[in-house]
Amino acid sequence: MGTNLLGKSFLKLLDFTPQEIRYLLDLSIELKKQKMSGVVNKKFVGKNIAVIFEKDSTRTRCSFEVAAMDLGMGVTYLGPNGSQMGKKESIKDTARVLGRMYDGIEYRGFSQKIVEELAKYAGVPVWNGLTDEFHPTQMIADLLTIEENFGKLEGLNFVYCGDARNNLGNSLMVACAKMGINFTAAAPKELFPSQELVDTCIEIAKENNSTISLVENIMSATKNADVIYTDVWVSMGEKYEVWESRIKQLTPYRVTKEIMENANENAIFMHCLPSFHDIETSIGKEMFEKFGITEMEVTDEVFESKQSVVFDEAENRMHTIKAIMAATLGI
Repeated sequence: MGTNLLGKSFLKLLDFTPQEIRYLLDLSIELKKQKMSGVVNKKFVGKNIAVIFEKDSTRTRCSFEVAAMDLGMGVTYLGPNGSQMGKKESIKDTARVLGRMYDGIEYRGFSQKIVEELAKYAGVPVWNGLTDEFHPTQMIADLLTIEENFGKLEGLNFVYCGDARNNLGNSLMVACAKMGINFTAAAPKELFPSQELVDTCIEIAKENNSTISLVENIMSATKNADVIYTDVWVSMGEKYEVWESRIKQLTPYRVTKEIMENANENAIFMHCLPSFHDIETSIGKEMFEKFGITEMEVTDEVFESKQSVVFDEAENRMHTIKAIMAATLGI
């Protein structure tokens, strides 16, 4: 029997089987080939989606909007001040209103409970563009990027460096466990993922012949790595005062040339972006003025190297989000 995701919301990868994730990857590959060869696929003309952004994002917004328009859909953007959700109107009521007008809803914001409640009451598919706990749309793009570089997923060694208890660390651990990739978090012990999620992922990984490891020493963690992944040291929405303590805490986990040389010869570097690898941003300049650093989670040398696939990864957000929407709306 074929995989059928019609009407299903995309809230976290824990809700999906490896076979369903495989289906989304295969559909992403197909839709990417169509896009690259100039094939027009306007299957969803007449449908409309709403994209709710309580946290702004370049890649997530552009990916959803371009993917929807490629498929023939209309898009309404609701920014941080674009709706009364949670202010003058409850999430439950907002979901029921938007579900009457739109065929699908994307949410990018704060608590996972918000996107779960939207999905409960909207009556249409809801897609999680990022919450404080999970970032599932990024995961499909990351898995596709890894597979494009290695021709497989199963058995690869994946290392995430930095704050491993954030939405990205959580999601990557789940994604690797589901798809048979050996996952290692290289982080200070106090920034390990929650033990509850770790235990869940260990059980999932066992089913898919892979492992979950939490390691404090970055050199031992990255030995024989196929993929090295990092993220910004202060997550969106955290207080500005966190910067100083986080820089001290995570500087030993910066991805450098030495770290990449410690990995396998054909290892790739990944980052969901944006990245503070130079001082060509206002925050980068401010961090240089305050702390004297020109690079944070990754050096510019690594970011701009041939091993870096960050822009392939960014592009794949569009193709994989297109697949997620198409699958849940009825390709």
